[in-house]
Amino acid sequence: MTGTPPQHAASADSVGIVVPRKFAIEQPLLLDCGRTLPRHELMVETYGELNAARSNAVLICHALSGDHHAAGYHSDSDRKPGWWDSAIGPGKPIDTRRFHVVCLNNLGGCRGSTGPATLDPATGIPYGPDFPIITVRDWVRSQALLADRLGIARWAAVIGGSLGGMQVMQWAIDLPQRIGHALIIAAAPKISAQNIAFNEIARQAIMSDPEFHDGRYYAHGVVPSHGLKLARMLGHITYLSDEAMRARFGRVLRDGDGQFNYNYDVEFEVESYLRHQGQSFVDRFDANTYLLMTKALDYFDPAREYGDDLAAAFRGATARFLVASFEADWRFSPARSREIVKALVAAGREVTYAQIDSDLGHDDFLMPLPEYHRVLRNYLSRVADEVGT
Repeated sequence: MTGTPPQHAASADSVGIVVPRKFAIEQPLLLDCGRTLPRHELMVETYGELNAARSNAVLICHALSGDHHAAGYHSDSDRKPGWWDSAIGPGKPIDTRRFHVVCLNNLGGCRGSTGPATLDPATGIPYGPDFPIITVRDWVRSQALLADRLGIARWAAVIGGSLGGMQVMQWAIDLPQRIGHALIIAAAPKISAQNIAFNEIARQAIMSDPEFHDGRYYAHGVVPSHGLKLARMLGHITYLSDEAMRARFGRVLRDGDGQFNYNYDVEFEVESYLRHQGQSFVDRFDANTYLLMTKALDYFDPAREYGDDLAAAFRGATARFLVASFEADWRFSPARSREIVKALVAAGREVTYAQIDSDLGHDDFLMPLPEYHRVLRNYLSRVADEVGT
């Protein structure tokens, strides 16, 4: 890079310009659905240095619409940093001066990892709807293969919010020897029937789009943009609290005098906001991936194999836990986080719980709330002292 450094690259608490790397995982991966991927690729970003003992690595697990780009910028011209830049960087709660941070685009994603838009080696055309159904446990298996490739035998911590928090739980249950601390944020031990219903409406919006073509829209050179836009608009409503929407938008008219609108054009600010969010999502996300991710969310239920006893599922875990919830989050409410805490206590696991005052809603887990960041910083500072960064 030449010339005057951009403001973001020069910032003392930014990881600056980052370059993603694609890793080929050559080992076959047996999936819960019974199919095997002979190989797959994962797009990865890392921040901070791995210490000599290889003991300071932290894995960040992304949520439904996330990806590998968690912090920093890809170029001088980037307007926005990675999706969790507020928490990752020098001096931030996930301190890259002390930790080697790894974030990947999960298997089935659409940001460089093997997924529905990837060419199927057996046919030479994109997998599309033929890509196998993926579960949270499949993601953990894939992430473990990546850790092997990176030479990381044990994570100092695995951290995730929402669907990312579910991956953290699966790590602690399935591979207890490979995780020191589990940070579960704004998550649930399984999603409610109401949440499954929201996901189903979103899927139906996508699949009923005339441009969906049974998931083979790549061959037609089109995108089911209308359905994907509606799916994102619905999802976004569930991520915000009623209070947050009222405070931000109220019933403010975007323009006009409030007369009857027979064309159903945008009149209220909230309508404009949702349409913008929907369109921007269409520009960066794949519809088949959205279907896969919502199904992984629906299927997650680690207690099922233990007679619906979540405490029994956690009994073999050896990690120490931080569970955090947000007051205004109605989609994954604090009551659901307390279910996790109660199960961990019943299993005899060491757990710290924090309920954060908030007003935005589910998306609060992405926000730089002072109380929230103080909890993360204090907990992870102890983890860093423990592993000798």
